[in-house]
Amino acid sequence: MQTEIFENARPRLMSVATRMLGAPADAEEAVQEAWLRAMDVDDEIDNPTAWLTTVVSRICLDMLRARRDTAPIEDADRPDPRTGPADEAQLAEAVGSAMSAVIDNLGPAERVAFVLHDVFGVPFDDVASILGKSPAATRQVASRARKRVSAAPPDASSRRASAVAAFLSASRDGDFGALVELLDPDAVFRTFTDDEPPALVNGAPAIAEAFMFRAKSALTVLLDGKIGVAVPHPSGTDAMLLVMDVSFTPTGSIAAIDATLRADELAVVEVQAAG
Repeated sequence: MQTEIFENARPRLMSVATRMLGAPADAEEAVQEAWLRAMDVDDEIDNPTAWLTTVVSRICLDMLRARRDTAPIEDADRPDPRTGPADEAQLAEAVGSAMSAVIDNLGPAERVAFVLHDVFGVPFDDVASILGKSPAATRQVASRARKRVSAAPPDASSRRASAVAAFLSASRDGDFGALVELLDPDAVFRTFTDDEPPALVNGAPAIAEAFMFRAKSALTVLLDGKIGVAVPHPSGTDAMLLVMDVSFTPTGSIAAIDATLRADELAVVEVQAAG
């Protein structure tokens, strides 16, 4: 593999490895090992970035298993990129930094599934091939990880970040069951705009139905110190910006999501990664 191809993929690979392993030094070790393996590949690869992401993910999985001395994957406790490397790195930082302490408590398979799918949007079929599981079993692993992340965040900021990330992930997949699972049965979604009464969607089923497949390109970001969402314009320059205020029930389900549309609704901005 050409050095230029690998270096172009390096930001994404470092983000993936850092989110999985927690320490930049460990991430650098995993990426370096991926480079050594890539040097031995002579065949032309259709999607080098996806291939390298798979290689790094498998290396990280092995490192996590060795670190925790876990059983084989089958007994563990349990890519076609959507965006460019810069967007993926931003999304990883938006979610990963705020939730690093919680992700550290996930089992290796849960951690890989959560980071690859919920943070980077890697399809379940691709994650399943890395874990050696069926897509259905991988969905269950990711769902379990999502529950653990939502149930035991280290602080309020990371809790909101994890909730927004999980909601966007389920919306992006059109996963009705996952959306309902995240929400309290009597949850409410309120959208606020300037000088207009809030638009309301009441009840978990109605909210889930309203947001099926609605977050295809949404990114979790930090807006004026608050967790938010940026929805890029098709032109690639503008973004619709929403500040997301999430409240929870005592059991950890989402009780309400208040989405406030920024006054500069469509603005050319440099959004700051959350976390």
